[in-house]
Amino acid sequence: MGEVTQPDTRQREIRLGDIRLRNRLVTSSSLLGYGVADPGLVPYGMSPISRFVPLHRFGAVTTRTLTVAPRDGHFTNRTDWPLRHLPDLLRRYARVLRPTDSGWINAFGWCNVGIEAYLRDYYPRTRDQNTIISLGGFSPEEFVALVDAVNATVPAGDIAAVEFNVSCPNVEHDFEPILDGVLADAVGRSHHPVILKLAPDRDYVAHARRAAAAGVSALTAINTVRALRLDPDTGQPWLTNRYGGLSGGAVKPIGLRVVSELRESGVTMPIIATGGIRSFDDCREYFWAGADAVSLGSATWLASYPGYAVAPLRGLQIRALQRRIERYQPPPAPSRGGTRSAPLRGYVP
Repeated sequence: MGEVTQPDTRQREIRLGDIRLRNRLVTSSSLLGYGVADPGLVPYGMSPISRFVPLHRFGAVTTRTLTVAPRDGHFTNRTDWPLRHLPDLLRRYARVLRPTDSGWINAFGWCNVGIEAYLRDYYPRTRDQNTIISLGGFSPEEFVALVDAVNATVPAGDIAAVEFNVSCPNVEHDFEPILDGVLADAVGRSHHPVILKLAPDRDYVAHARRAAAAGVSALTAINTVRALRLDPDTGQPWLTNRYGGLSGGAVKPIGLRVVSELRESGVTMPIIATGGIRSFDDCREYFWAGADAVSLGSATWLASYPGYAVAPLRGLQIRALQRRIERYQPPPAPSRGGTRSAPLRGYVP
C-alpha cells in the first residue's frame, strides 16, 4: 500500500513587487498599536477586538506611526493606567477620538513611544507577525534617521516593508515641501521595501508618480481625510486639535475614487487600499477598483464603549473574513480607459 500524501497546509504568500504579504488582508496604522499589548487594564493602543483575532494570520500588521523621539501628540504616551485613573483616560480619549456620521474623527497626533523603544520593547515580541513599520517625521533628516534605526535592528527580509507617513492631517505640518527630500534621501537608503501613504486631500496622482520615480515599492491609499466637527450649542471644536482625520465608512467612497483614479491615470504600482473596510464585499469593491491588497482600519477595530461588549463576536467575523481573503483570488479589474486590465499578482510558493 503506497504512502498517503498529506495536503500542503503551508500558508501561501502574496508578492506585491518586492513586498511579501501572507495574504491580501493587512491592518491599518495605529489601530493595533505596536502589534502587542502592554500588561494592565488598558491594552495600550490596541482595539479590544484585537484580543479575539490571530494577528499572525494577517498579510501584515502595520504599527502606529513611529517618530525619532517619543511623542505625546494630542493624547498621551503613558501605557500603565490603573483602574483609579480610568476617568482621566476616558476624558483624554474624548478630546482626540469621537464617533461621527458613519465614521470616526481623531486627532491623536502621532502619539508614540519612539522608534528606539519600539525596536527594543515591542518588535521582538511580534516576530511571529509579518510587520509593516509606519514611520513619520517632519524633515528628510528625520526620515533618514528612522530608516537607519530600522536598518540597524531589523535584517532585510524580516518585515514586509516600512511605510512613510508623509500625509497625516492632524500634526500641524505641511508635508508638501519635504516630500521630494524624503523620497530622494530616505527611500534608497532603506534595506526594506518602502510604501508611501497618500493623502486624499493632496495631489495623490502626482505624489504617486514621484514615488515611483524614487523607487517606492507600493502605495497606501488613503490616509484619513482632514475634517472638522463643532459643538452645535457652543461652536467649540470636538477635538483638542480642532481639525482631525476622518475615517470609517464615511470615507469608503473617497478611498474607492482615489484607487480608481490612480489606476485610470496609469499608475501601475501595487496599492494597499484602506477606508471603510469591514466586510468581504467592501474588500471586493476595492479589488475591482484596482487595489492589490486591502487594510482594515477604524470601521473594523473601533466601537462605542458599550459596543466592545460584543468584541468576541466581532472577532469571529474578522476571522471569517481572514479565511475568505486567504482563499480569494481577485479578478482582473475591468478595462476602462487607463484602468488596469491585467490580472493582479497571484499567489507564489
